[in-house]
Amino acid sequence: MQVGIMLPMGSDESGGFGNLRALAVTAEAEGLDSVWVADHLLFREGDRVTGLHEAWTVLAAIAAVTSRVTLGPLVLAVPFRNPVLTAKMALELDEISAGRFVLGLGCGWHEPEFEAMGIPFDHRVGRFEEALRIIVPLLRGETVTFEGDWYRVAGAVLDPPAVRAGGPPLLIAGERPRMLRLVAEHAALWNAAWYGRPETADELRDRLRDLRTALGTIGRDPATLDLTVGIEVDLGDGDAGERAIGGSTQGIADALAGYADLGISQLIAHVSPRTPDAIARFAEAVTLTRARLGA
Repeated sequence: MQVGIMLPMGSDESGGFGNLRALAVTAEAEGLDSVWVADHLLFREGDRVTGLHEAWTVLAAIAAVTSRVTLGPLVLAVPFRNPVLTAKMALELDEISAGRFVLGLGCGWHEPEFEAMGIPFDHRVGRFEEALRIIVPLLRGETVTFEGDWYRVAGAVLDPPAVRAGGPPLLIAGERPRMLRLVAEHAALWNAAWYGRPETADELRDRLRDLRTALGTIGRDPATLDLTVGIEVDLGDGDAGERAIGGSTQGIADALAGYADLGISQLIAHVSPRTPDAIARFAEAVTLTRARLGA
């Protein structure tokens, strides 16, 4: 099982890009497998507004200061960008990172930021499906002409081409039947988030059952889809949620290993506090997990 981290992208938690860089570099140095970012413009709750660092810019900068870890957005809100531009950016970032990029895609969910940018919030799954019909073939190197209800392209092609056959792998976050169908049809990886200890992740078990149904409907072998899960980890002096995984290093390791029993191939952790020292301590738990799993 691979284990990575989420970078804290909120302006109230990131500590600035210097800290984000330090977190990513520490994750790589301590043997973790991946670094991910959230893609949001803002969070608005009542009168409170919190801004976030821009996902793609941060990813490109992190790609330049790391050499081994996988990088990706968890997940990119497709409605924020033209789908041709999204595919173009994905190929460029995959080249910059020497083939370490995973293109994570989702519909977006926080309506206030759609309102702030003047982006329609309706028909998000329909718009997402149309965007996939443009993005996926472009990543494969095809010339795309498409006219749908929301998107239109005429002879779109990407050059320079992908640095690896088929372009970067596609991760889709989805939980409802229409999105799970798109996962089954297009994705190399699936994501669900955010959870604490595996024994209390009943919602995750329901989603896994629905995902297996979607895969069976189109006759796809479940072994061909990597399952990724976002988790929250609190090392005792952070501000993670109540259900976050906490306790001793061994206890955290045991909880991580429990997700392997559910068939999860990759964990992506929000680690609290948001410091390089906490990442290093989390990596100690990951080392114990790998020893337990025989990796």
